[in-house]
Amino acid sequence: MTQGPGASRPRPFPHKRVAEFLLRAEGLTKVYPDGTVALSGVDLTVRPGEVLGLLGENGAGKTTLTKILSGLLPPTAGRILTPRGPVRFHSPKDALRIGIGMVHQHFALVDTFTALENVALGLGRVNFSLLRKKLERLVAETGLRVPLDVPVENLAVGERQRVEILKVLARDVKLLILDEPTSVLTPVETAELFKFLRNLREQGKAVVFITHKLKEALAVTDRIVVLRRGKVAGEVSTKETTAKELARLMIGVEVEPGRRPVELSLEAEFSRAAAPGPKGEPILMVKDLQVRSDTGELAVRGLSFELYPGEILGIAGVEGNGQTELVEAICGLRRVEAGEVELLGRKVTGRPPTELYRLGLAHIPEDRWKYGLILSFTVTENSILGLQRERDFQAAGFLRARAIRGHAARLVREFGIQTAGLSAPAKSLSGGNQQKLIAGRELSKDPKVIIAAQPTRGLDIGAAQFIRELLFRLREEGRAILLVSADLDEVLALSDRVAFMYEGTFTGIVRPAELTAEAVGLLMGGVKAGKG
Repeated sequence: MTQGPGASRPRPFPHKRVAEFLLRAEGLTKVYPDGTVALSGVDLTVRPGEVLGLLGENGAGKTTLTKILSGLLPPTAGRILTPRGPVRFHSPKDALRIGIGMVHQHFALVDTFTALENVALGLGRVNFSLLRKKLERLVAETGLRVPLDVPVENLAVGERQRVEILKVLARDVKLLILDEPTSVLTPVETAELFKFLRNLREQGKAVVFITHKLKEALAVTDRIVVLRRGKVAGEVSTKETTAKELARLMIGVEVEPGRRPVELSLEAEFSRAAAPGPKGEPILMVKDLQVRSDTGELAVRGLSFELYPGEILGIAGVEGNGQTELVEAICGLRRVEAGEVELLGRKVTGRPPTELYRLGLAHIPEDRWKYGLILSFTVTENSILGLQRERDFQAAGFLRARAIRGHAARLVREFGIQTAGLSAPAKSLSGGNQQKLIAGRELSKDPKVIIAAQPTRGLDIGAAQFIRELLFRLREEGRAILLVSADLDEVLALSDRVAFMYEGTFTGIVRPAELTAEAVGLLMGGVKAGKG
């Protein structure tokens, strides 16, 4: 880090709100050993008593910037200033010492420990009686209700996130950095989180709120900074900007009419007319399905539904309610305990994935690294995974190199995959381009049914928009799509029918136009349709 000779050791912020800023970054630059420039001359000011939104596409530099601000990474150049002068962070402990704490998207909790014990971790020798009183006071002040003596493994996802936030607040932070905090929350839990953030703001504390959802940034922030390609693309006052302007700053071009990404919807708006009811015979049927999780517990409990040609059936719900096990069972990746799966009128329960693919099933997996790609393989090699035994690509036991390269080149061209070349390893592609490669390969099988699990997770607006439009096009071609997504906006905007999944069952299957915000919250929270 470039700092003047007067660089000081980290010291706490003043308690009174007398400083015009809590933290200021000047000219932050980060160049990784492989030459990648993640940040280039970024200036950022965080003021007391505000919620600052941080937006940007994948690879824009958000993660790198917040890692530097929270002490996880050193910058290549630039400096960080507090009201008492410049500081140098060697670890997150240094950042916490002066009042900067970060809650990461993926929780770092010990499941068998209670909330109280998790907060105590890293504090050294702890007086648990005093710590309990401090946490009880924090809970009263912030509204972050958490049972302190219950093992974390028995808490709901929203409660676990509150434990993570309390871990940071217990260290008397003045600046809280939240990375994609709503990705695992229900609408009700999201509303509670926003209420808490406004409460922090009233206390004079600052929040940096990282999100890819524009409507959330517009709903809870005071000011928004947009990063693009490692630089600040713009800084706007929230009350003076629009979703369209934010999207333009993020991707560098105007969003074309009719091609609006889901995130630009401020309410439950739909970009197409409501589809007619299901026609014809169901193409996929699931009857009384029971599937166990990796722990041996029933994750899917007697589930039944039908999927019709030319429709998108969305499955909504907080992750961990059996969605993953359901998808894996349908796709032949997980053993079925009881029940049946029928594809195109044929019973396929327990059949291997290769046989299901030949019958007309395609699978876009939620974990593209585990099930979708072999990262060390080239783009060409990944383009035929699962297809390598087809006649088009092999003869007499030998692969046909020219045909395979032609197939890969066609996918790159038709799906707009940005790559250094067909021989580039899949790990060199961005997340969006990896997802395009998987989608292109799966759809080249000419499937009748597509199982799309979290198809836009981790993608920026441009890549997510491409995948969503692709699903629409497939639906219009008469294909049946089962869409599983933790992004509620995405499910509501894309689906003809929405099934809400809770603890291995459906609380209801309804059309998006029939839903209210209250109904969505009840269905996601486990209240079955038609019940109070």
